[in-house]
Amino acid sequence: MIDHEPLIFELSRNGRRGANLPDCDVPQKSAAELLGEENLRSSLPLPEVSELDVVRHFTRLSHRNYAIDTGFYPLGSCTMKYNPRINERTAALPGFASLHPMQPEQTAQGALELIYQLQQHLADICGMYATTLQPSAGAHGELLSMMMIKAYHSDRGDLQRNVVVIPDSAHGTNPASAASCGFKVKGIPSNDRGCTDLNALKAALGPDTAALMLTNPNTVGLFESDIVEICQLVHDAGGLVYCDGANMNAMLGLARPGDMGFDVMHFNLHKTFSTPHGGGGPGCGAVSVKQRLEPYLPVPVVTRDKDTGAFSFCHDRPKSIGKIHSFYGAFLIAVRAYTYIRALGPLGLRAVGENALINANYIRSQLQDSYDVAYKSPICMHEVVLTASRQKQQSGVRALDISKRLMDYGIHPPTNYFPLIVPEALMIEPTETESKQTLDAFIEVMKRIAVEAIECPEQLKSAPHNTPVSRLDETLAVKSLDLRYEPLFAPEE
Repeated sequence: MIDHEPLIFELSRNGRRGANLPDCDVPQKSAAELLGEENLRSSLPLPEVSELDVVRHFTRLSHRNYAIDTGFYPLGSCTMKYNPRINERTAALPGFASLHPMQPEQTAQGALELIYQLQQHLADICGMYATTLQPSAGAHGELLSMMMIKAYHSDRGDLQRNVVVIPDSAHGTNPASAASCGFKVKGIPSNDRGCTDLNALKAALGPDTAALMLTNPNTVGLFESDIVEICQLVHDAGGLVYCDGANMNAMLGLARPGDMGFDVMHFNLHKTFSTPHGGGGPGCGAVSVKQRLEPYLPVPVVTRDKDTGAFSFCHDRPKSIGKIHSFYGAFLIAVRAYTYIRALGPLGLRAVGENALINANYIRSQLQDSYDVAYKSPICMHEVVLTASRQKQQSGVRALDISKRLMDYGIHPPTNYFPLIVPEALMIEPTETESKQTLDAFIEVMKRIAVEAIECPEQLKSAPHNTPVSRLDETLAVKSLDLRYEPLFAPEE
């Protein structure tokens, strides 16, 4: 067997070809006139490789890529859950996959009906009145929510309401979304239980309060037990309450944000309803609202004619904030989420929430002696936040070292150093899809690493050792990022 050096990426050799391209039929003079002489190059040093070289190179890279289909992916907050293949089969049906966004509405009734039903399902699941599927990501959904809240206050003449209150445990996109809409951001601290400090909230509210942005379960994986009082305080002050629905995975079939007092929330369909996650898109950050915000939803809105039953796009919405996505968002992502909801049904969705809680609390119970738990709540929700502060104090081993060592055991690291209010944070979310056997294997490795941190800390500080590339200088990589191809070997004469 030929042993290919795994770290050599340069396969280019002079004269190799993977395609036969026709000669350029644009005269050099014409090209210069069209593009400008200064934009022409006399040579273009691209890799010279055969088709077989390219196929083998990218196939080898794909084998090194870690994915939910190849192993346990305990990234806290990100909710890296398995995507059932039935979702992909449904999205690939020709009647969905071959649609064009500009074809006549009467020829796309099935797609419009799916959008209409999914909007209603999501509203029912979170206890709201109406939903839009247009936002292309969770942060996009946050932005839309803030835009509608601003339009709501402006419509009522409450122009002085320009402050959005946000706890210190919030996702970083929350203050960014509020500021992007022209709001001032006022932060409030968490209490010693990891939840919203009610006294700090009361002090922050006033006649200038536009909204409170709150994640529930919150970013440290705990349920805000005072949520009903929190919402009432904000409403009494004249503000609205936004729910960052990134963690809705933990409440499916168990609790509804609308019943708690929230006025608007976004979903991350990849987190809660198993649509693909990552890769830059496409995505969907669906937003559901109470009735008071329904007039401000973006256009078009999918409606159904009461007499004929036909579905159509409605643009006649005088109070709408406008359009926030081309056409109607990522339709095939909506198809996947709809399939997931219909396949599971109400009882299945409740089981998702229950198993997400069980798995996270099982990990918490098994690792609380080896690592410190960030907050001493009786239970966590869908994720557990541990801290490596004990290891750092004892032997100088940091959360990053523990995560790098996990890679030597073939396990993807959990989220590090988030939330920011937890020092040396290790945020672990197993999701509901992992088996007890997988969790036990992860727990055993984490316990072993805790022992290594005491007995051989230098092994952790220099990890990983078994990966194609060892520990990188990540700061240097960011500052000196170079994506330009330069041949490693000189052209052969």
